[in-house]
Amino acid sequence: MGTAAALAIVSVLCWAALAAVRGSHVVYPELQSLEAKEVATELRTGYHFQPPKHWINDPNGPMYYKGLYHLFYQYNPKGAVWGNIIWAHSVSTDLIHWVALQPAIYPTRPFDVNGCWSGSVTMLPNGVPVIMYTGIDPHKHQVQNVAYPANLSDPFLREWVKPDYNPIIIPDRDINASAFRDPTTAWYGPDGHWRLVVGSKENMRGTAVLYRSRDFKKWIKARHSLHAGLTGMWECPDFFPVAVAGGSRHHQSGVDTAELHNRVVAEEVKYVLKVSLELTRYDYYTVGTYDHDKERYTPDPAFPDNDYGLRYDYGDFYASKSFFDPAKKRRVLWGWANESDTVVDDQHKGWAGIQAMPRKIFLSRSGAQLIQWPVEEVKSLRAKHVNVSNKAIKSGKYFEVTGFKSVQSDMEAVFVIRNLDKAEKFDPSWRTNAQGLCKNFNSHVKGGVGPFGLWVLASDDLEERTAVFFRVFKTNDTNYVVLMCNDPTRSSYESQIYRPTFAGFVNVDIAKTKTITLRTLIDHSVVESFGAGGRTCILTRVYPKKAIGDDAHLFVFNNGESDIKVTNLHAWEMKTPTMNKLLEQ
Repeated sequence: MGTAAALAIVSVLCWAALAAVRGSHVVYPELQSLEAKEVATELRTGYHFQPPKHWINDPNGPMYYKGLYHLFYQYNPKGAVWGNIIWAHSVSTDLIHWVALQPAIYPTRPFDVNGCWSGSVTMLPNGVPVIMYTGIDPHKHQVQNVAYPANLSDPFLREWVKPDYNPIIIPDRDINASAFRDPTTAWYGPDGHWRLVVGSKENMRGTAVLYRSRDFKKWIKARHSLHAGLTGMWECPDFFPVAVAGGSRHHQSGVDTAELHNRVVAEEVKYVLKVSLELTRYDYYTVGTYDHDKERYTPDPAFPDNDYGLRYDYGDFYASKSFFDPAKKRRVLWGWANESDTVVDDQHKGWAGIQAMPRKIFLSRSGAQLIQWPVEEVKSLRAKHVNVSNKAIKSGKYFEVTGFKSVQSDMEAVFVIRNLDKAEKFDPSWRTNAQGLCKNFNSHVKGGVGPFGLWVLASDDLEERTAVFFRVFKTNDTNYVVLMCNDPTRSSYESQIYRPTFAGFVNVDIAKTKTITLRTLIDHSVVESFGAGGRTCILTRVYPKKAIGDDAHLFVFNNGESDIKVTNLHAWEMKTPTMNKLLEQ
């Protein structure tokens, strides 16, 4: 279960019971039950998911049931910092407009008396959804529990029942009871057994502990984990299939885990294992194969199986969870974006945390990586539109995109690079540290090809601005490396705000295309960007003091020696959807 990475002054939650058991979650005991009297709206997002007030973190158990999308999420109903965690519950018909329901799961029984932490939903063959979640018992041990709907005829699934046979999975003597959480969606094997994994660690070795069951009640630990790695604690694991190009289905179509009892289907897919690394606070993934008989997942050789591997998002994005959407035959990804300002500011705002826009996720045609793109329903919020076409940006120049309010907007641009000759030399040692490279070669440092891109949430005098940009390096005369960055170091004139640069490399043959695209969702205090059609994604939280409301501006800039051309730029103001108003009974 993810907790706040930016907490500066912490007290460690001490665990009772075994001396070897230690808690990894940090809390502010004096703040976690301080009810927000007022909610500050100045920097509050307009179309990103969030409740009316207080703290949220991990998305839990997203699913589709009887015409409604359901999203559960970790929530503190009493304050704007982590604590008192329950499963809040919201529903939508389109993943954009949301209605809040009563909490689905909250501490009521000995097996979850100290907290109801993250988990998943599995759809059983008879159409019954079952929640599996981590509960904290009286000994502060992390145990796995199930809950079932009280009334299957209610499409809102407002009430959930916890069977008396909980907990269904407890940590044995070989498992650290304070590092055993976040069960995945279960899958059904050709041998008639259900399987799922639970995140854990053995010293510095993260592991996906594998369990199997015939009846979804009694679970037996397998002799070995599904997979493991020397990357610290594995939180919020996610394991799911993706279609490959050339199979019987389109490679962008989602694959339901429930199909995989069929070995023919299994031959047409790859598998994704995503883990959230507690040490770095990033979501890493690999793509590989799964052997049903040996119960082993093996990453393909092309995917680095370490903390320098591929990420879903190279910014403030954590504890993600995906689900198969049967209504549109796609896999949809949710991820938590924490605040980057201070706890004092969170208390003043009365809220903390949002969810990233839900994303369609699929394997690229080449099989080299996953592609992510905002779900198509986001376009329904587009309103006033402006367009810029065939505009050159010479070295050191910039221009403003006018005629619309950019503070809550959606922008798509196509950049053409006229000449790559001036690209700077790429040092191979930079390959494992894109973020450090962006810090050293940020948007203020003049380059050869780039930096070029956007200044968003910018004040008219540019004292405040957040840069989203590309920079091109060359490895030799014919090969190039493209860096994508979000640089918020000048996003606010308040120095105490956490403002790291975020960056990732973009898998694009720039020498061949001479073109790169950028889509950026701007929403008051979040900048969520998708480079090269979703090959590289970066979400940043920013908190301007001047560039707010009508005083927020959008510029296109080029700080490189080579000229850049914007062949097409489309920008839309975004309407505000219904966001978690309580369901009228």
